Amino acid sequence: MKILKRYILKEHLSPFLISLLVVTFVLLIDRIIDLLNLIIEKKLPWQTIAELFGLSLPYMLALSIPMAVLVATILAFGRMSVDREIIAIKSSGVNVYSMIGPLVATAVLLTGLMVYFNHWFLPNTNHKLKNLMLKIAYYKPMTIIKPNEYTTFMDYTVFAKTTSDTLLTDVLIYDRSQTRYPRTVFAKTGNVLQKDNGNSLQIILNNGEMHERNEKEPGKYQITTFGRYVINVRDLGTRMDYFETGYRSDREMTLPQIVASLKGNKQELEAKRKETENLSKRLELTRLGPASYTREVEVRRLQSMLQMAKDRQTDLKEQVHSLQVEFHKKFSISFAIVIFVLIGIPLGLMTRTSGIGMAFSVSSVIFLIYYIALNGGEQMADKGVIPPFVSMWLSNIVFLILAILLIIASIKEKRILDMPTLMWRIKNLKNRKNPPPDEIVH
Repeated sequence: MKILKRYILKEHLSPFLISLLVVTFVLLIDRIIDLLNLIIEKKLPWQTIAELFGLSLPYMLALSIPMAVLVATILAFGRMSVDREIIAIKSSGVNVYSMIGPLVATAVLLTGLMVYFNHWFLPNTNHKLKNLMLKIAYYKPMTIIKPNEYTTFMDYTVFAKTTSDTLLTDVLIYDRSQTRYPRTVFAKTGNVLQKDNGNSLQIILNNGEMHERNEKEPGKYQITTFGRYVINVRDLGTRMDYFETGYRSDREMTLPQIVASLKGNKQELEAKRKETENLSKRLELTRLGPASYTREVEVRRLQSMLQMAKDRQTDLKEQVHSLQVEFHKKFSISFAIVIFVLIGIPLGLMTRTSGIGMAFSVSSVIFLIYYIALNGGEQMADKGVIPPFVSMWLSNIVFLILAILLIIASIKEKRILDMPTLMWRIKNLKNRKNPPPDEIVH
């Protein structure tokens, strides 16, 4: 018995590794297509490209590992069924499902590892990836100045009618680097030069004028014409020196950070709820007072404060829902590994195919339905339509019920799709009236 259990578990190793490589490669190709324009446009160094895809790999693995488990399970049991090994096991009086204990235990262990991966490792890599993308956005900033568009970097907003690698025409620049009143600069042409390995940018403007207000005398307006004017934009950070930004979105938060953020938001939400109640009462009492200019001013002030409190309350509710969704989502996707094993076993037995194409097709359909349901639930939960717990665990519950039904059907020797018989009938269309031979059927 122990040998048989180990054999079933061993049969999953190669299909799992192959499936993981294939699925991850497909996701990586999709990522390459998304980033190809950025890589070419920015002319990124190979070290940055390698770091970019290295940091993109973890969130691909978060999706590819559960799918690889499903593919491996269907392939392993499908091959054993095609090679009559399942028949041999049943002929010995052994129930196949009594042999899957180590397989399920391994799936549970992998689920635990995925919980750690999704709640600690993945958020940190997502945060680093976001920071790297911000650095890339400032790398070779000339490439982000698009014709007929406003582009903001550092304390400058730049508009140009046409652009090339180094030349701008009909240039408009808002300079906020020196005073609280933006300095407006117009020029017919401009040249852009990168300095200090791209860490600084020099904009040389030709034939233009500069409009500015005096900070000490706001009523004073000055216009200066120039033949040549130079703007130096320093410390762009385009050397790709790594840096950390403090802000993290819900997908960049580890489990303790999500819990702490949820606690803080709920406390603030409760405070805003009480504040809204108090402001509403004060507004009602103020309206009951005698009509006067002072009362009207106070009513408008309280209405404004009440609306601000309500808006903040709405924002906090959305943040709480989003954090709760992310909390449950990472657990539910991890637990999907166990469910996919339970679905894959009867599917492999009932389809009777050892072909990787069929296994991938069936797995893709199942995983696509699961992922669409998960994303749909996430969007509805973010809007507060359904509770976050229900939205993230409903797919698992439905698929668990489906797995139980499939297991019952496979125990009763039912088949969803008999691939050997189907392939025999396709090859023998002329003799379709004849029944397939026993070695095909059984």
